[in-house]
Amino acid sequence: MTIDTDLEAELARIFSARDREDMAPTIEALHGILEQHPDNARVLYDVGGAYDTAGQEEVAAGYYERAIEAGLDGRWLRQCLLQYGSTLRNLDRIGDSLAVFDCGLKQFPESESLGIFRALTLHAAGRSHAALGSVLNLIADRFRTDEVLRYEAAIRGNGSYLESLDANV
Repeated sequence: MTIDTDLEAELARIFSARDREDMAPTIEALHGILEQHPDNARVLYDVGGAYDTAGQEEVAAGYYERAIEAGLDGRWLRQCLLQYGSTLRNLDRIGDSLAVFDCGLKQFPESESLGIFRALTLHAAGRSHAALGSVLNLIADRFRTDEVLRYEAAIRGNGSYLESLDANV
């Protein structure tokens, strides 16, 4: 996916002027851009994000889906998958949310944020053991401090044990 520098600058200008308490002007400005670039994956993603910020999650989900289908890639795809998965969780579409996070983690296994937000979905699914276990394993994988390294085996053991408690849920 390529995006020209003029469009990038215009999107940056729109977002720098946004007011999270009143997203209507941002949404309106983005729709103007979308009219000029109706199949641009990045623009579709940004429109979805604006609707998401405005609390219009059903609308946001549709734009996220269109952005993914239009070929969103790189960091924008990673961010979109995180936001889309979170939106689905908020819409109580827990199974779909987990599927999006699992897909995202296959494509971006280094993403701590996808793992953290997947844990939130596990928690929302009533799988609190698996949620905490996945966070413990994420800590052991990514936070390589002296203290974490000292207790790594215990952290991983507890994480795996907790995840196993919800394995059949």
